[in-house]
Amino acid sequence: MKNFNLLLLSIITFSMVSCASSGYVYLDYPQEPEMVLSKDIDDIAIVNRSLTKEEDNSNRTLESIATGEIIGSDKLASDEAIKGVFDGFQNRSPIRLVIPSKTRLYGTGTRQTPEVLSWDKVNEICDESEADALLVLETFDSNSDFVINTAIEQVTSVLQTGKASGQIPSRARVNIKSYWRLYDPASKTIIDQFQQTHLMDFNLANGAIPVNALPETAYASGMDYTSRFFPSFYRVRRDMYKKGKGRDKRIFDAAWRRTEVANWKEAIEIWTEIADDRSSKSAGRAAYNIAVAHEVLGNTDLALKWAQRSYEDYGDKLGRDYAKVLLRRKRWDP
Repeated sequence: MKNFNLLLLSIITFSMVSCASSGYVYLDYPQEPEMVLSKDIDDIAIVNRSLTKEEDNSNRTLESIATGEIIGSDKLASDEAIKGVFDGFQNRSPIRLVIPSKTRLYGTGTRQTPEVLSWDKVNEICDESEADALLVLETFDSNSDFVINTAIEQVTSVLQTGKASGQIPSRARVNIKSYWRLYDPASKTIIDQFQQTHLMDFNLANGAIPVNALPETAYASGMDYTSRFFPSFYRVRRDMYKKGKGRDKRIFDAAWRRTEVANWKEAIEIWTEIADDRSSKSAGRAAYNIAVAHEVLGNTDLALKWAQRSYEDYGDKLGRDYAKVLLRRKRWDP
């Protein structure tokens, strides 16, 4: 993935909300991915190491019954997690995921994390796949909570009343815990190690978990893991003045109506006329609204200038608080 530059991203969306005398706007701001890969990584091989050889599965029957796991299902579901990662990168990143000829490596088959792969093995897979890095699903384990919860409920009912509870669960939660490692053979470093828990709820079908529940949750967990490599967004709220005072009430309202149809430039022009008139009772409010409008349009410097002016020239306390917010944002944004 190429280096992520927050300055190249603008505000993606905004939504207007208003009440009787005030309103506010929601802004979505981008933030960096949790993982930014080196520009030298263009191709990543991916393998499944979460399984054991078939002869090692004989002791898992009791655990499967206790946790609600469907025996043998993790083998198929873990491959769905791999597919989720593959699809998660596709169409969203210039990085190409590669499925090597040997798609499986045997690990612990449980939630216990295996030892790091040898660099000889990492190099072998990457060389064969012509990949720059190796992503490994180290562990994968699934449970369904309703089995455990129902068992506890039945035991409690027997102890308290002497008979089993008649309550039948209607929903189940599939719980997948997985562990991912991303190996860089060039630097012989582990780029990423991530312990993941992914949950999804399902309605029961005739008292049973739907057959698609586990593979669907596994696929979603793989997609979710890839989100670490892409920019996300955080939502902020900016309060605004909807109504003006005195003689400027009507023109102030006209500016507000323009913001409701995203005509921010004309709203700024109207509010600027009011803000430049020091005798206006609405000048401070207009200056403050102009600050918010400039932030909506992606100009933080002008937003800060007008927020400071709304407080310095007119004593608007919203402008003072807003200026502090913008100063912090400018300090932390790259």
